Amino acid sequence: MATADLATSIGRELPFLRRYARALTGSQSAGDNYAAATLEAILSDRSVLDAEDETRIGLFRTFHAIWQSSGQPVEQGELSTREKRAQDHLRALTPNSREALLLRTIEELRYDQIARVMQLDQAEAEELVQIALAEMGAALRGKIMVIEDEMIIAMDLKGIVQAMGHEVTGVARTHSQAIELAGKARPDLILADIQLADGSSGIDAVNELLRELGDVPVIFITAFPERLLTGDRPEPAFLISKPYNEEQVRSAVSQAMFFASTEGLEA
Repeated sequence: MATADLATSIGRELPFLRRYARALTGSQSAGDNYAAATLEAILSDRSVLDAEDETRIGLFRTFHAIWQSSGQPVEQGELSTREKRAQDHLRALTPNSREALLLRTIEELRYDQIARVMQLDQAEAEELVQIALAEMGAALRGKIMVIEDEMIIAMDLKGIVQAMGHEVTGVARTHSQAIELAGKARPDLILADIQLADGSSGIDAVNELLRELGDVPVIFITAFPERLLTGDRPEPAFLISKPYNEEQVRSAVSQAMFFASTEGLEA
C-alpha cells in the first residue's frame, strides 16, 4: 500500500482505536498515550502492518503488542480512590478477557479477527469473551439513570440493565427532566443520548449533572460517534454507536460500573 493510502487508511481507523484504548484504560489521556505509542511503532517499522490485509486489524494488533508488553494503564499522576479500586478489580479478572470482550462488543470484530489482533486461537478468543461477560456481569449492581428521548430505545435500555440486576432510577427525555430526576435519586451510572427531545444537548445535561454529582460514570449512545471521536476536546470513556445490540450495552454497563473514570465533555 502506498504511503499516502496507508496514512488515509490509518486516519480513518484511528478514532476507533482511540475509543477502544479509552474503554480499556478508562481514561482519555491514558488511552491516547497508547494510541500514540501505536502510531510511533508503525512509523518506526511499517512492516508491523504487513502481516495483515486489513489496516484496522493491523492497527489493533500493533496496539495489542504494546499493551501486552506493558500490561498496565499508563500512569496519570495520583489515582482517585475510585480509580484505585477499579484497577484492583481489573487485576482480578481473567487475563485478556476484557480486551476480547471490548473487541467483540464495542468494536464489533468477528472472533477470527479478535484472534488475529490478540494472536490467539479463535476458540480461545470466544472463550475469553464468555469469561469476561460472566465475571463482569457479576461484579457490581447499582442505580442507573437513562437520558433518552426515543421511548422505544429508552425502554429497551431499561429492560437490558434491569435484566442485569441493576435498578433504573428513571428515564429523562430532556435536559431539565434529567436534572430533576438526578435530584430525586443519585445514579451510580448514566446512560445518555446526545440529542434530546426538546432540542437540548445530552452532553450539556451530563456535564451539569457531573458538576452536581461528582464522579459518576457515563455511557453515551449516539448514531454519530465520529462527532465525539475527534481528539479536539474531552471525550467519553464509554461510547456506544446506534444501532446498538444488547451485548454492547451489557459490556459497556458492566465495565463503566466498576471503572468509573468519567470525563466531562464540552458541548
